[in-house]
Amino acid sequence: MTRILVVDDEPQMLRALRINLQARKYTVATALTGTAALDEFARRLPDAVLLDLGLPDLDGFEVIQALRLRSRVPIIVVSGRSGAAEKVAALDAGADDYVTKPFSMSEILARVRALLRRPAGADTSPRRAVVGEYTVDLDECTVRRTADGASTAVGAETVRLTPTEWKILSLLLPYPGRLVSAGHLLAAVRGPGHERNTNYLRVYFTGLRRKLEPDPAHPRHLITEPGMGYRYEP
Repeated sequence: MTRILVVDDEPQMLRALRINLQARKYTVATALTGTAALDEFARRLPDAVLLDLGLPDLDGFEVIQALRLRSRVPIIVVSGRSGAAEKVAALDAGADDYVTKPFSMSEILARVRALLRRPAGADTSPRRAVVGEYTVDLDECTVRRTADGASTAVGAETVRLTPTEWKILSLLLPYPGRLVSAGHLLAAVRGPGHERNTNYLRVYFTGLRRKLEPDPAHPRHLITEPGMGYRYEP
């Protein structure tokens, strides 16, 4: 069943959207804050997100950017902000559509259907990446040595990663050259409230480099940007 995450700080709006979406056989999760939205997204992995911009903790633009670091899930902004500048900024941040409040429920439902009809192939993020001597397949969850024509058969040439290591790679590898902040990585792998515990990331990246980098002490692919975050370089 198709899963929808609805994010709005107005309980009545959440209730109305949930009732109407559930009546159309969608599975609906809701969140009143940006932090709760990111937590729900990590737990539920929805197929689409309806997002208000005026949230009490995080601005909706921050939520869009955080989601875009993790996924190409369709995002429809549903906001009382009607200015052209707000709409352009939301679309530039990564939203797929923008609906201004007040709206008709039939319009929202039509836009949800339209975005969900988008072919899976419209997601152009690469699902394989080369890290040193290894090819990482994010769909198959496999890491195999490929350098110098080495065998890719399961066995000695296969590297095993922990679930946390897979989460980190899933945030970094689809966006080569792009900085991913330490806070976003920690929120994804440890949950909200851990954004400042950067010592965890140092441990995780030490393990990843030991497994994937040709010279773990001098990494070429999993790069630390001091005080900011991490970057994947092919």
